[in-house]
Amino acid sequence: MSVNVVTHLNFRGEAREALTFYQSVFGGDLAVVTHKDMGNVQDPAEADQVSWGQVAAGNGFRVMAYDVPGSMPWNPGENAFFVSLRGETVEEVTAHWEGLSDGATVLHPLGPAQWAPVYGMLKDRFGVIWVVDVVSEYNAS
Repeated sequence: MSVNVVTHLNFRGEAREALTFYQSVFGGDLAVVTHKDMGNVQDPAEADQVSWGQVAAGNGFRVMAYDVPGSMPWNPGENAFFVSLRGETVEEVTAHWEGLSDGATVLHPLGPAQWAPVYGMLKDRFGVIWVVDVVSEYNAS
């Protein structure tokens, strides 16, 4: 038996755009179910917004997203969470970094770190903060 943790991002009307962007960076399959598809339209202007969406790639990348209806409170918060993207090689994470960097604010440039061959942090164009690094054995010395 195994357990998987999947980041679930909440937006206000940008979920489809965000999922499409993440698919362009990581590949995989995009699935989107709208409020209309679910038969849960509270505001006709929101009928085509995302009730459930996901990008799932063969390399294990997976992210889910949702458009919070206008009738519900929503605030993206500040530093409420980071999405951690960890790869096995510098080349692998650099390719994803370059994709995520489109329209992003770089908070810490991608480069060597004390704990990893490469590490970086950015806020993507949707306000999601990504920490990117290469998995390595921790050496406290």
